[in-house]
Amino acid sequence: MACRVASRVSEKDLECKEFLIDIPSVPEPAEWPECCIYRVPKKLRKVNKEAYTPKLVSIGPLHHRKRELRDMEKQKLRYLRDFCYRTGKNRKDLALIIEEKEAEIRHCYAEPSRLGSGEFVNMILMDGIFIIELFLRTDESKSDYILSKPWLRNSIEHDLILLENQLPFFVLEDLYKSFDYGSSNYKEVYPNREDTPFLKLSRNYFSNYDPKTDSNIGEEVKHFTDLLRYFFFPPDLKGKEGVNESKRIDHLYSATKLDEAGVQFEAVHERHLTDIQFHKGNCLEHCPYLNCSWLLNCLPCLKCLVCLKSMQPFLELPALIVDDTTECVFRNLMALEQCHYPTQAYICNYILLLDYLINTEKDVDLLVEKKVIVNQIGSDEAVATLVNKLGHQIVEVNSCHYKLSRKLNEHYEDFWNRNMATLTTVYFRDIWRGTATVVGIVILFLTVWNIFLRHFVKLPRT
Repeated sequence: MACRVASRVSEKDLECKEFLIDIPSVPEPAEWPECCIYRVPKKLRKVNKEAYTPKLVSIGPLHHRKRELRDMEKQKLRYLRDFCYRTGKNRKDLALIIEEKEAEIRHCYAEPSRLGSGEFVNMILMDGIFIIELFLRTDESKSDYILSKPWLRNSIEHDLILLENQLPFFVLEDLYKSFDYGSSNYKEVYPNREDTPFLKLSRNYFSNYDPKTDSNIGEEVKHFTDLLRYFFFPPDLKGKEGVNESKRIDHLYSATKLDEAGVQFEAVHERHLTDIQFHKGNCLEHCPYLNCSWLLNCLPCLKCLVCLKSMQPFLELPALIVDDTTECVFRNLMALEQCHYPTQAYICNYILLLDYLINTEKDVDLLVEKKVIVNQIGSDEAVATLVNKLGHQIVEVNSCHYKLSRKLNEHYEDFWNRNMATLTTVYFRDIWRGTATVVGIVILFLTVWNIFLRHFVKLPRT
């Protein structure tokens, strides 16, 4: 009996030893430090799958070999041929640049690629040169198969901002720096071109999303989705007070509610989209009874007077253009932040703040009237639905607008502010109603004064 037990134990020990031998001594990490390109999480993809899927061109390994994207492969070959001609480089020289950093490139993708080394290098080369050549031709306003068709140009621009359709930015920079601007072939095609940094070339291509603030990109750009994210918030946002606090917005009154409390919405231009500010003049801060919104409503011409404008609370928001591409752009930026910037999710913070401000089409109508939102998709109800759906399945760790929301809530919950706003809405909505109110008050005062004189003061006989 003892022999049987001993044999069983030895068999189990043997199985354990074999199992341990199969485990690699240095396992790969779940995510490499260089990782910055992700497959969109399933919970986000279920909300709107089409917003994350390329329609015309595949970039990188995540959508490689898809049948519906094969047509653009011929155009990639044409661009590669033309690029090699004008730069004097051959395909092997360019491939060598990628081969030297193949491991680093693979580590940039959260999902390991099953492509062999040769196919992987060739794919990165084709896609990288396609992007560089497209940017160069766009910058020089060269007319070709893509640029001569606006619908095709816009669709490819759309595909190049998708999170799953990216190449690491350093690969594009290395390929771009590998050729000589002074070569005879290159000067023949582009006689006036200077040595433009690739980052500037990229900003020119995506100029529709750039707020034209001439601000520098604060950190190293990881890819084009990351570049667009930098367009939407100021570089010094991280240094602002309260940004890194672990506090989320749990409640914020809607735009119409804040309007009822006297908050004036003002659209500002040439400012980053997430740069939202709430201003209350010092006199109004210390003495809310000086709120003169009723006077400015009746006489808009007085808004030029700084002393009167400082007696109103203003919420300044950069103008947001809502069109057919808005949902796709924001969904991919938010997906990037959920995967890579969970504690610095400034775009998610902005959309969730907007979600609080917009509950119904009445809120949208107010913001459109104030030119905070430029509606290019049709009805106000469609905009409200779009904004409300953008926040679905988004996890917010902290918000850079937490202090802003707290100030707005405190303003609304102040009894005097709501009553003063009601007075403005009911009796001083415009110059005609305001005039009627003033005339009524004057007549009432004269009537009371006349009664007072008759009963309490002996008037001299005439």
